[in-house]
Amino acid sequence: QVQLVESGGGSVQSGGSLRLSCAASGVASGYRLSCMGWFRQAPGKEHEGIGTAVIGISRTLLSDSAKGRFTISRDNAKNTLYLQMNSLKPEDTGMYYCAARFSDGCSLVSSDYNYWGQGTQVTVSS
Repeated sequence: QVQLVESGGGSVQSGGSLRLSCAASGVASGYRLSCMGWFRQAPGKEHEGIGTAVIGISRTLLSDSAKGRFTISRDNAKNTLYLQMNSLKPEDTGMYYCAARFSDGCSLVSSDYNYWGQGTQVTVSS
């Protein structure tokens, strides 16, 4: 069973930076995740896609709100996905989740993902 464990959340002031990590485990031998992504959920709102990594071709896709401030990277040896967040704003506050899927067709749509971590909280104060 695939498990995703996020870390790196915390409280920062506006303009600050945080780096989130997502460690994946439990992928059976001979199988490979196709997509690993980051989603954010603010209180009372739906999951918002932040960005995703297309594993096979080392390509990333970022939402418009993330472009220019956030970067997604992946350490294949550690099976870990990262989200570097710079110039954080109060509206970036929320629970950040890592998600993954085996099938192709990476997107920023939460319902496309089968596996989810427990989330890590990010709070940005003004």
